[in-house]
Amino acid sequence: MKNILLVALCFVLTACGFQLRGQASLPFETIYVSFPVGHPIGIDVRRLIQAGTATRVVDKAKDAQATLDIISVVNDKQIMSVSGGGRVREFELRYRVSFRLYDAKGVDLIPTNEIALRRIIPFTDAQVVAKEGEEAMLVREMQSDSAQQILRRLESVKIAATK
Repeated sequence: MKNILLVALCFVLTACGFQLRGQASLPFETIYVSFPVGHPIGIDVRRLIQAGTATRVVDKAKDAQATLDIISVVNDKQIMSVSGGGRVREFELRYRVSFRLYDAKGVDLIPTNEIALRRIIPFTDAQVVAKEGEEAMLVREMQSDSAQQILRRLESVKIAATK
């Protein structure tokens, strides 16, 4: 019975087009990642490239076939709604990353581009500490999501370069 369920599950997953991500294919053998000092997104992008591609991350721009320049990272919070008594009920968290990719000759492979993410977080005065933890978790999630989106955009360079 278990075997039949397993086969049925495999059939359903393949029928819907599901497949594991596998390894990304970047069109260059080496890359240098430049990012704002101390900002963790650069570390996340480097880790994703090292773990999920055959591309080698180098420590000097002159040794790289391409340079990923993470220009800016902005994380902010804005009040979305307030109660009738003037108390905050919802915040909007925003996370924006600007980056560009260029080759060893300085030619843009991806001109300056921005990834903008946002999350809504409900707020209650009774749960201030829990909401601070939730906010930190959401910011970390947006940072990770941004790093993955950057990697997917780097992978799309291959498609554009072969046309």
